[in-house]
Amino acid sequence: MAKRRPSGDGMVRRREDGRWEGRIVVGHKENGESIFRYISAKSQKALMKKLHQSIEEYRDVDLSEDSRMPLGEWLDRWLEEYVSPTVRESTLRGYRQYIECYIKPRLGDRPVCKVTAADVQALYREVQKNGRKTEHPEYGYTLSGSTVRSLHGVLHQAMYAAVRERLTARNPTEGVTLPKKKASAKQILNNEQLERFMP
Repeated sequence: MAKRRPSGDGMVRRREDGRWEGRIVVGHKENGESIFRYISAKSQKALMKKLHQSIEEYRDVDLSEDSRMPLGEWLDRWLEEYVSPTVRESTLRGYRQYIECYIKPRLGDRPVCKVTAADVQALYREVQKNGRKTEHPEYGYTLSGSTVRSLHGVLHQAMYAAVRERLTARNPTEGVTLPKKKASAKQILNNEQLERFMP
């Protein structure tokens, strides 16, 4: 069995092309072998800055080898193992629709451990602007802010579970900017309607 190296342990070297490369341990496979994260930069100083940021990010984190599975595969597993036993069939269908229509086409092939807050923010911007498959006569291809917020709720739950399963260091949905809720327009009653409510 391989000697287990502590998370955060790493190394730095200069490559033949002149760039600097470093790696840190971010987790372990079942057989004890280390899982590395590789980082590169043009200068040693820039690399050291990136390495220190990564060491902080992965502090007290020990990812499993499943952390490299595609996000789409994790979402399918999450629906089956976490969601399906606890919600109504209609709710499950709604979750699956958000995943199949909006998340998988844009982020489904990305490894779970590499999905970032920037990726999530870009996803929300894109689906809000061009999320409809067919053009709506009034709204075009745009999605409502409330739909994007619902999508966020699904992805947030899935990534929270991914953190617990040691698939990613942090939940990338935290701290992203969501569309504001639109307040429903106030309805002002006319005189005739008012009279109906008057004693």
